[in-house]
Amino acid sequence: MPSKEFIEVTVKNHQILHGFNENNQEVIEKVEVAAAAKKLIKIDRILSISEKFILTSYAYDRIIYWEYEETYDDLKEMLSSK
Repeated sequence: MPSKEFIEVTVKNHQILHGFNENNQEVIEKVEVAAAAKKLIKIDRILSISEKFILTSYAYDRIIYWEYEETYDDLKEMLSSK
């Protein structure tokens, strides 16, 4: 069972923000996967949640936009129960 520091989410495609180029435009790597997978996400890495993405911080000052399969309300409930 996951600890209270994590939530278990079914994630799929994601986008990694690597930073900005010399013209101040985002450098984004788009990753498409064949199938969704369960992932434990550490709660203190979550920056925000929208109806489409979980925005998380990552090593080396990168940010990842994860698409997820649960509903927005499911995620709110998971986080409020921690």
